[in-house]
Amino acid sequence: MTEYERSRTMPAQPEHVFDQAANIDQMGDWLPEALHVHAEELPAVTVHEDRSDEDTSALFRAQRDQMRLEWGTREQGAYAGWLQVAGIGSGASEVTVHLSFFDDGHDPGEESVSDALDTSLRRLEEQVRLRVDHAAG
Repeated sequence: MTEYERSRTMPAQPEHVFDQAANIDQMGDWLPEALHVHAEELPAVTVHEDRSDEDTSALFRAQRDQMRLEWGTREQGAYAGWLQVAGIGSGASEVTVHLSFFDDGHDPGEESVSDALDTSLRRLEEQVRLRVDHAAG
């Protein structure tokens, strides 16, 4: 099993960050560009990966009371992950994303995953800023 984790501070209330991250219809705005999530009957989702051109059955759960998202593959047990939002005061939040790969064949490697996590967190912050700026203006 291989695990990866990244965190990023965002200048927004945790509720705003969580709502943006949990919006399944807008996940494509911040997830790695090669991944596409299609909601079925939640918690069931399908994840399409451009790299392999494959669809994978997965589960997605949003727990607003805990400010936590959880996901993972259904049948294969290849990977799982979570995103946690925590308020850190002064209207800011810290977002942590954790990925676990149980199948080495599904792990794209440390450099690729690290880049994807950093890019996804940056893109999520951009989406949060757009949402908060739009709501304020």
